[in-house]
Amino acid sequence: MTESSDQNRFGPLIFALPKGRILDEALPVMAEAGVVPESAFHDKLDRSLSFADETGTMRILRVRAFDVATFVAFGAAQVGIVGSDVIEEFDYSELYAPVDLGIGACRLSIAEPKEPVDYKYGKASHLRVATKYPNITSRYFEAKGIQAECIKLNGAMELAPSCGLAGRIVDLVSTGSTLKSNGLVEKDTIMQVSARLIVNRAAMKTDPRVSALVERFRERAERKAA
Repeated sequence: MTESSDQNRFGPLIFALPKGRILDEALPVMAEAGVVPESAFHDKLDRSLSFADETGTMRILRVRAFDVATFVAFGAAQVGIVGSDVIEEFDYSELYAPVDLGIGACRLSIAEPKEPVDYKYGKASHLRVATKYPNITSRYFEAKGIQAECIKLNGAMELAPSCGLAGRIVDLVSTGSTLKSNGLVEKDTIMQVSARLIVNRAAMKTDPRVSALVERFRERAERKAA
């Protein structure tokens, strides 16, 4: 069956991309796998969220990282790229992450003020933690026998301790410079993070274009690792 007949049968292939830190690194990787967005995608003044690829056979969505996982898990997109932190936070059964792309490397860590204002980490039975990863954070502390009250924030995490909102934060860390600038120190690493190719499990089984795309990304990852 040809790609054209697959498109007639299944409709356009939908590829969801995250705004932010991963996007710039993801585009060259996608190009190596034959996925290149139309020129309008690169126009910083264009507020569109959906674009064609250069072949006109694919739609490329530009959404928030957490939304990439939701779009793919519920079948609104068949394929996406997102950090392993997002995959771990949502743990959708319909998500399959077959390829580590080797980009977007950072870590999900616990940080606190140099001189904690409430209680020392590891010595309390209850902590208040500001994070946009409440599920990962709760599981991590629960495994240590500590009850963590998670305050959900989507940004400005570093302000939480100085404003008295929470004694600690759990957030992504790359160089640690933002923590240092806000008087925080990294205490523990919960997980290492990298960007993954994700696919909808049902689409992987039924749409041959999805499995073919996965193979192209996998071959690219193997070439880089060789």
